[in-house]
Amino acid sequence: MAYAARSRRTTAVLAALSLGIMALTACNGDAEQDRAAPSANPSAPGTDKGSDRPSTAGPGDGGSASGGSSDSGGSTPPSSQPGSDDGQDGGVGMCETTDLGYNVTVASKPVNHALLTATNKGSDPCLLPANELVITIPGLDGAAEHVGPDGKDWILKAGESAYAGIMFSRADTAGGKSANKVEVALTPSETPTTVPINDGPVTVNDGQVTSFFSTAEDALTY
Repeated sequence: MAYAARSRRTTAVLAALSLGIMALTACNGDAEQDRAAPSANPSAPGTDKGSDRPSTAGPGDGGSASGGSSDSGGSTPPSSQPGSDDGQDGGVGMCETTDLGYNVTVASKPVNHALLTATNKGSDPCLLPANELVITIPGLDGAAEHVGPDGKDWILKAGESAYAGIMFSRADTAGGKSANKVEVALTPSETPTTVPINDGPVTVNDGQVTSFFSTAEDALTY
């Protein structure tokens, strides 16, 4: 009987030891899980997927991490466009009658016409008033009336020429006066300059004059 009692006590002790080992194993497992838990936290340092994208923004340039910029206009100003009217706004003065040299030559075609060539004889450009040209014949009353379309004022560079057509005599007008010179002024307010008529004289009755054009062909169309 004594042997059986000792066996039961031994079994009980072994069972208690077994339970203790199992409990200790469970505790160690929980502790290992607790220590491993922070590495699975999505907010832990080094786990933000966006943090490893390089930023192209330089110091103070307002750029974004995606390479964009807060200044959508860019840093290069648009270039000035050529052909703008900066000639008129940039200090170029109006052409005066005395700024130009003049030549009047009788044209072979059309009949009763002459070509006026006006050349900038100065060293600076000037703005040519295209539609105010005044042509008069000494000894005749009044100035030639304008005919044809209006031209456009433009910058006449040094040495450049403009052209106007002069019609001295109309077939439906009788009579007339012989003339070998004309008076030319760019505007009615200026003092005219006298210009001889090459290949003259011509017979003048109802005189007409065009605006200034950039080619002789256009000037003699009307």
